[in-house]
Amino acid sequence: MTMKLIYFAWVRERIGLPEETVDLPADVKTVADLLNWLKERGENYETALERPEVIRVAINQEHADHAAPLPAKGEIALFPPMTGG
Repeated sequence: MTMKLIYFAWVRERIGLPEETVDLPADVKTVADLLNWLKERGENYETALERPEVIRVAINQEHADHAAPLPAKGEIALFPPMTGG
């Protein structure tokens, strides 16, 4: 499955890319699976995702929790927690 990933704020800075298109392995089925798979892609991903529980995710521009299944196509956005003010 091919998926577009978009990174925001310090997630983007640590990974070193604003976005990328990746071919996901068949066993990557949920947001949590995706975050774990990304951490294995290199030191920059591991640094960005060292605490995956704080990473916020949007699937096709709608917030999703880490148990959410990944769509067959679309985009996944990863960003750090946000604060209001």
